[in-house]
Amino acid sequence: MTDTTLAPAPAPARTDDDLLEVLLRRIEERTARVLLVGQGYVGLPVAMRAVEVGFPVVGLEASPERAAALRAGTSYVADVSDEELQAALAAGYRAVDEPADVGPFDVAVITVPTPLRDGAPDLSYVEEAAATLARRLRAGALVVLESTTYPGTTEELVRPILEQSGLKAGSEFFLGYSPERIDPGNPTWNFVNTPKVVSGIDERSRRAVEAFYGALVDTVVPVGSTGDAELVKLLENTFRHVNIALVNELAMFAYQMGIDIWGAIDAASTKPFGFMRFTPGPGVGGHCLPIDPSYLSWRVKRRLGQTFRFVELANDVNEHMPDFVVTRVMTMLNRERKAVNGSRILALGLSYKAGTSDWRESPSIAVVERLVAMGADVRACEPYLPKAVAPSVPAPVVPCTPEELAAADLVILLVDHPDFPLEDIARHAKLVLDTKGVMRHLEFSGEVL
Repeated sequence: MTDTTLAPAPAPARTDDDLLEVLLRRIEERTARVLLVGQGYVGLPVAMRAVEVGFPVVGLEASPERAAALRAGTSYVADVSDEELQAALAAGYRAVDEPADVGPFDVAVITVPTPLRDGAPDLSYVEEAAATLARRLRAGALVVLESTTYPGTTEELVRPILEQSGLKAGSEFFLGYSPERIDPGNPTWNFVNTPKVVSGIDERSRRAVEAFYGALVDTVVPVGSTGDAELVKLLENTFRHVNIALVNELAMFAYQMGIDIWGAIDAASTKPFGFMRFTPGPGVGGHCLPIDPSYLSWRVKRRLGQTFRFVELANDVNEHMPDFVVTRVMTMLNRERKAVNGSRILALGLSYKAGTSDWRESPSIAVVERLVAMGADVRACEPYLPKAVAPSVPAPVVPCTPEELAAADLVILLVDHPDFPLEDIARHAKLVLDTKGVMRHLEFSGEVL
């Protein structure tokens, strides 16, 4: 995004309470102009909900291809249907890729990526978004950061950039943080019914953030500071990351000892207290688990000079699960007197989780790339291949037909998509490696991870 627009002149000075009351009234009346910076798996559902409840909404998407798809009514996010997007367009939603086209705003929400680069947080997208907003910031506006990041980002990074507008945070504009809790493909918990943690740099900012999200979701959960809210997201995902690493490492040891890890997990899950079920798999994916805990680990190291040992160990285990899966494939083919090189392998699923087209950091991609590099003839079945702006695919995509199943020397189930015909897989595949444990109750030729 290139933005050369000059900053508008600040509105005449008013008291803090006047500015807040004007904003709260606009939110209540649904006249507050909402700007979403980033229209991906987080930003687009938020934009759709804001349109649904009556706000005028603009979505700023850095990718011209994605913005064009949105304008054409074609969604690339599984949780937003084409029909929902088209209804939003009819209601006035605008998708733009140039900052000069966004117009004025009363509420801006930053939902841009925060990747890792060489093990360190890359907040360049957040910085760019904040700079774009600073050039348009008016007195009385609210800015909320949703992008996952380390504690301190809102106050130490975003606030100074926004204050380059000449306005002071907390008195002349409002600033807060609300961690995203989007779970792509979850049929039960969505943006609206998942409790939303909200925070502000001060009480007035928190009130503004609470009022805005209170108009969008069923339940808001205020916390004491933006740092607290930033830690919430990292805590949630570090908890999952560490426990998944635990069962993944147990799965490797159980395999070597000839123990049924899945049966043990099923039995342990009957305990009504003191146990939470986690299951092994080919690794972890999405933006959250492979990245978020490392943000916390980086912050601890940078601020305190100490190592977050649980996170480092979990990273090591989960990052090597694709290697373990490939080793299992090699072992199974060797028993059939076949090498990986030249064997035809059918990979079922490329996204990072079932029922979604989200491919971010997918361990399935890592497995397929390793097998291709070893000379395997890999085909892939992916029923959730995005219709618009599809990612690069490391293997030819084919339908999951009896013919494709039968032609493969080995079928590897990497994602437990509900679309996969498990009985057909059991019936037609010569050899199966089920990394998700969904075929355990069927008779088939092969193994479970």
